[in-house]
Amino acid sequence: MKIFNWTNIRLLLIFVVVLFLYSFAQHRNGNRKLKKSAVVFVGENTLFVKPETVNKLLIENKTDASSIRKDEVDLNKIEKNLDTQDMIEKSDVFVSIDGVLKAVVKQKTPIARIYDGDRSFYIDYEGNKMPLSDNFTARVPLVSGAINKKNNEDLATLFRTIYDDAFLKKNIIAIQIMPNGSLKMFNRNYNYFIDFGRTMNVDKKFRNYKAFFQKAVLDSSLYNYKKIDLRFTEQVVCTK
Repeated sequence: MKIFNWTNIRLLLIFVVVLFLYSFAQHRNGNRKLKKSAVVFVGENTLFVKPETVNKLLIENKTDASSIRKDEVDLNKIEKNLDTQDMIEKSDVFVSIDGVLKAVVKQKTPIARIYDGDRSFYIDYEGNKMPLSDNFTARVPLVSGAINKKNNEDLATLFRTIYDDAFLKKNIIAIQIMPNGSLKMFNRNYNYFIDFGRTMNVDKKFRNYKAFFQKAVLDSSLYNYKKIDLRFTEQVVCTK
């Protein structure tokens, strides 16, 4: 019984010492100041937001990170603040072992630029509005006409289809939304326009257009057309 009691006492003492050392280390570490801050952008997008802008948010407008104690850093608060920025899709903020406050930032991906009267903005990959950037202009289709709650989701799906396809992304440079909801599209290298119709059978229409284009480009007949009509899903109708 005595041996058993002494064993328990030793284990308790060891536990108390370990807990004390851990608390001491945590307290000491918390009192230490950060060495610096760093911003890392991930993804293929060119920078729509400047690293300096993100860094100011990261250090919460302090002079620099070296003036901030580790225990003063609220990582969740900083992440939420970054994620509310118009150009940022997601951020991950953490303090590295060597005392560097880091933010790994994924920017939003613009897939179309909307011109609606006096307003101009991007539509991002998720279908949400994204402001223009003073830092960089994205090469995406310029879209004119009204976008509203009724057509926003269908148009966003169409914009994504164009963005995800290398040929369409390079070929389609502008889209006009007509009052009746049908679409006119304009290409980069030829004078014809595409009468796309409404946002129905989108994949089928684009497959028809790509098949037509690949055939017509071989004999240079694309220069002769004024309109390519994709409204009929079983055929492509061309007008000279």
